[in-house]
Amino acid sequence: MRKWPDGYGRRILAEVDSTLSEAARIAPDLAGPEWILARHQTAARGRRGRAWANPEGNLACTLVLRPEGTPAQAALRSFVASLALFDACVVVTGRATGFALKWPNDVLLNGGKLAGILLESAGVDRGTSHLFVGIGVNLSEVPPREQLEEGALRPVSLLSETGASVSPEDFLDELAAAFAQYEQQFVTYGFESIRNAWLARAAKLGEVIAARTATSETTGTFETVDGDGNLVLNTAKGRVCIPAADVYF
Repeated sequence: MRKWPDGYGRRILAEVDSTLSEAARIAPDLAGPEWILARHQTAARGRRGRAWANPEGNLACTLVLRPEGTPAQAALRSFVASLALFDACVVVTGRATGFALKWPNDVLLNGGKLAGILLESAGVDRGTSHLFVGIGVNLSEVPPREQLEEGALRPVSLLSETGASVSPEDFLDELAAAFAQYEQQFVTYGFESIRNAWLARAAKLGEVIAARTATSETTGTFETVDGDGNLVLNTAKGRVCIPAADVYF
């Protein structure tokens, strides 16, 4: 296991309502970035307030950051976190085959959903005072099918797909080390190098996908991710940049 990164706190909880909620509660009193891991969550949540299933033995954690820059720049940490997750998975399994990154915030394994990322922030009107990077990884179990959205990718676990058995605490050690490296790269060199690294690991790049919002659906060839993190599709009506959507393929 890699050394825990300097300057990052590490907080392990037996039980909490949600690591994201805990992050918001403790953020004002933190002197620096802090990882919060819970062995059990009683009120975990995913994107758009959806319930998030968190079976025993899986990773549920949140990183508290105090990012500089605009809220839009802070949101690019989803790409930093995706790359860190990818690297942590490679380290604990000893293989890179089968892993891919799905825009905007999922990690896939053998075509199924392995992990998800959820960003929340505080103090948006005054500039982002704190950013909360929530991460869930199916290390050993998958959520029940009845808890999945219609059309969602099949859930997979690291254990079932690779045979790798890793504890949440050990996985967090790898994740935190990888995140610290990519975060330093982002702060020093900007988003472009992160974007290129993400695209090199992207699922369905160059293929036809559908991007769905609450009011519309756009189908086209996944061309790239632009400098603002937007999904770029080449459609029958031309090039379309999409800032937020759920992607289906």
